[in-house]
Amino acid sequence: MDLLIFDLDGTLIDSKRDLALSVNATRAHLGMGPLDIGKISSYVGNGAPVLIRRALGEQATDALVEEALEFFLEYYREHKLDYTRLYPGVKESLERLRAAGKRLAVLTNKPVGPSRGIVDGLGVSGHFFQVYGGNSFVFKKPNPIGVEKLMAEAGVDRSRTLMVGDSGVDVETARNAGVRACGVTYGFAPETLSNPAPDLLVDCMEELADWVLRQPA
Repeated sequence: MDLLIFDLDGTLIDSKRDLALSVNATRAHLGMGPLDIGKISSYVGNGAPVLIRRALGEQATDALVEEALEFFLEYYREHKLDYTRLYPGVKESLERLRAAGKRLAVLTNKPVGPSRGIVDGLGVSGHFFQVYGGNSFVFKKPNPIGVEKLMAEAGVDRSRTLMVGDSGVDVETARNAGVRACGVTYGFAPETLSNPAPDLLVDCMEELADWVLRQPA
C-alpha cells in the first residue's frame, strides 16, 4: 500500500467526550435534557448535520435542526480539543508509515475546519499531505469523490490505496472507490464492520502499520 486514507473520529482520535458535551450543550440551549455519551457516539459518522438531526429526534423541524447545527458548530469549534486525544500508538504508527515513504491523508465527514484544527492541535498535521472534511466536496462518504481526489493528488492507483476507518461508512466508501478497506475494532461503531466486511481488521494502529510495512513493494 502506498496511499493510506484515514477516517478521523473513532479511527485516529477518541473524540467521544467532546462531541457528546457539544451535543448536550446544544440540547440544553434548546431546553432539552442530555443524552448518554454512548448513544451520541452511535450517531457519529455521517457528518454534523446528521449527528444533530439524530440527537434532536425525528420530531425536530428543519428550522430547529438548522438552529441547533449552527450552535453546535460554534460550540464545538471552541471545545474540540478539551478532551480529544489520539488513540494509543497512532502517532508512532503514522511516523513509521511516513518514514517508509507512504502517503497519508485524512478523509472525514466532520467539517474540514475543526478537522484540520484537531489534527494540528494534536501535533500530527505534518504527517498528512491532505485533510479533507465533510464539506470539502459536494458529497460526503460513502460517496467515493474524496478517495478519487486523494488518489489523483497522490498519484497512486486503486490497487495501492487503503481506506482505514471504524465504521461501515468507511468500508462502503472503499468499496465504492474500488480500493481496499481496513477496519479498526476500537472505534465508535465496530458493530457496523460486518456488512460489508473490510479486507483487514485490526485491534490497534500498530497492527495496521506492521501489516502495511510487511507488504511487498
